[in-house]
Amino acid sequence: MSMKVEILSKKLIKPATPTPPHLRSLKVSSIDQLQPPIHGAFILYYHASNGNDNGERSKRLEKSLSEILTLYYPIAGRYIKDKQMIDCNDEGVEYIEAQVGGLLAQLLEGEVKVEVLNYLVPYAMPSATTPLAFVQVNKFECGGLAISLLISHNIVDGIAACMFLNAWSNACKASGIDNEIVRPTFDIASYFPPKDNNYNITAMKPKRHGAPIITKRFVINGAAISNLKAITKHQPSRVVVVTAFLWKILIDVAQARHGHSRTSIICHSLSLRGKTALPIPDNSFGNLYMVANARFGGGDGERKVKLNELVGSLNDSIRKTLADCMKPKNGDDLVSMMIDSMREVQEEVERGEVDSYTFSSWCRFPLYEADFGWGKPIWVSSKPKPVEMVSMNDTKDGDGIEAWVSLNENNMLLFLNHPELKAFSSQI
Repeated sequence: MSMKVEILSKKLIKPATPTPPHLRSLKVSSIDQLQPPIHGAFILYYHASNGNDNGERSKRLEKSLSEILTLYYPIAGRYIKDKQMIDCNDEGVEYIEAQVGGLLAQLLEGEVKVEVLNYLVPYAMPSATTPLAFVQVNKFECGGLAISLLISHNIVDGIAACMFLNAWSNACKASGIDNEIVRPTFDIASYFPPKDNNYNITAMKPKRHGAPIITKRFVINGAAISNLKAITKHQPSRVVVVTAFLWKILIDVAQARHGHSRTSIICHSLSLRGKTALPIPDNSFGNLYMVANARFGGGDGERKVKLNELVGSLNDSIRKTLADCMKPKNGDDLVSMMIDSMREVQEEVERGEVDSYTFSSWCRFPLYEADFGWGKPIWVSSKPKPVEMVSMNDTKDGDGIEAWVSLNENNMLLFLNHPELKAFSSQI
């Protein structure tokens, strides 16, 4: 079934106090420059609140958003690409209210097509005047809420976006800015100064296909993850073993389509916070991550790939990438290493020599801690992606992983019918 989502209002929320003139111009970092011009989305779902109606909740959300933007003022600005800067002009975050024709339970129980989630999130058309962040507050007939945050990848990675989201929720719950709220610093560009030259490459550039892209959500619960770990000789993390498991299925799908085993590379994002030799504060706001590339060799004929082999390759790749990131003593050398790694994969893919798969993970991000004053979210989700990739986040109990797999419809049909997928996961 589908759900009708009706937009009720749109407005711009500005910082509660104007940004001082000396803070009006913020240089982006050279890592920010590598990001594609996209906005990433979180959607957080909340039960109806006994103490507040949705009108009152919306007023609190607006007021606290305005207040928290005084600390996170670049988010209320606009990105000026040609000048490698954010104009912190207080033009504001777009705030949208919408009414959903249905019950939150219908969405949570899988009665609604996953494509409906696209309507719970604003649409951002990249331009010089596009807000860097959007909020959409979706009100269900039952009184439940879905709050979506759409924020530009040009200025934040997932951890920085989560830092802002939790600061906002804390301000809303506390009815103001208190000492519990993380104060960001905007100093990453001092470690990674922007470059005037065009890198001619962007981070995590998933491939597009002519066939329609289909997104499906799979849950690998804690018990299934334990069983997968038992198959391997390593002691992988939840994210590593689930990534390797899904990679194995994708390798099998490629082999079924081409009739032989193909070389493949998996590109997995790793946070670099606290993992470089540079004295970057934990509360630095911006992009600070690296992509680890793991490789499967393929071959001329058919080949049975083992989960243990992929876990080992992925673990080795992560270990080597993090060790390499500790070596550079300045930001320019670290960014050069990032670019070389990205360009090597991109050139191989463009020559048609390998299949590449992009993975990202929100696991262990404190998204389920975002309490605006009416309890923690009952679910946190992504939304369907328009390109082939896999994104992962925690289940609410923290033991399992939700995998959002976006593939072209031909690959998805083979993926859905893979016997190991059916054995270790449930599709919702």
